[in-house]
Amino acid sequence: GLIAPDDLQRLLRLPVVVVLDQAYVEFAGPEASLTHWVADYPNLVVLRTFSKWAGLGGLRVGYGVFPPAIIEQLWKIKQPYNVNVAGNRAALASLADHDHLLGNVARLVAERDRLVRDLARFEFLQPIPGSRSNFVLCRVVDRDAAALKLGLEGHGVLVRYFAKPGLENYIRVSAGRPADTDALLAALAELAG
Repeated sequence: GLIAPDDLQRLLRLPVVVVLDQAYVEFAGPEASLTHWVADYPNLVVLRTFSKWAGLGGLRVGYGVFPPAIIEQLWKIKQPYNVNVAGNRAALASLADHDHLLGNVARLVAERDRLVRDLARFEFLQPIPGSRSNFVLCRVVDRDAAALKLGLEGHGVLVRYFAKPGLENYIRVSAGRPADTDALLAALAELAG
């Protein structure tokens, strides 16, 4: 989720460095970006990535927005060449094609919203509303979430299952193309029967 501005301001009044991870901010809308706050708060660091919105997850390309005093210290310990040539070129190409990639983000947001709506039609799924990312977390009710994941795999559909305390009864469904959502819904309909 997103942190409420009042809550963030309360944290920023503390004598600590606050690091805000905004990896999914492009999926939350332009108003969600808080990089401009760094100019007003000497203890705020905002981290961003090309992994989600630009699809560069495997290349590990990201950046931070830092106050001058913090960036001075970071430059002293930064590894040389910490972004490889492929990552650098892909990031530059992404920036050159920014509008097209943000169009992809808009399509993924529409598909994410469709997922929330359509997954709720299955009695054994309770999508968590209000996702501001490229995926939907769903509570699995009266079924085993791990078994549901395996059943979907048998239909060629991949979802994430986390065997972690508090998440045992949940799956995570990533937004994709409309055809991907159609395949997921068809597989769920078969498994529901």
